[in-house]
Amino acid sequence: MRTFIALELPHEVVCDIADTARTLAGVLKGGVKRRGRGPRFMPRENYHITLAFLGELDECGVRAAMEAVDEACAGRAPFMLTCDGLGTFGRPSDATLWMGVRCTEALEVFAKDLRCALAEHWIAYDEKPFRPHITMATHVRFERGALPQLTFPREATCSRVTLFKSELTPEGAIYKPLYTVDLAE
Repeated sequence: MRTFIALELPHEVVCDIADTARTLAGVLKGGVKRRGRGPRFMPRENYHITLAFLGELDECGVRAAMEAVDEACAGRAPFMLTCDGLGTFGRPSDATLWMGVRCTEALEVFAKDLRCALAEHWIAYDEKPFRPHITMATHVRFERGALPQLTFPREATCSRVTLFKSELTPEGAIYKPLYTVDLAE
């Protein structure tokens, strides 16, 4: 099964990001047309911060990933989450739009520790540098001009680390939690 490990977002942050996405949906143009569709905004239940993308894991691999999550989370305090701007991946004519998250030292160390725990359990992961963000939309085209006034999510505490299963469908990805650890206060 296709898997990844992520920080879940608090409800109030999810609501704030959804409000920002609605504002942007009214002004952004369609990207590359896929079967007549333009931009695809993520459903609010898909908002998260990916810590490590694992790809395909069998049942044994899932158990090992759960152990790695437990080890990395042991004694770890929740993280303060501060959104700090918008960005894109890809071409301006077919971009992925994301909301950036300030990468604090605690968050960066945690992502590194988690990846080390995965490696110690022989779990492969995408080794791209950790760049905390929340994907908001795909297949977006940007044109010159000012964006509307945007309200960014309020600062909040993130305390849930989850191993997710990702099912790809024609309507988009569906994420199902497989294992969750709540960080201690």
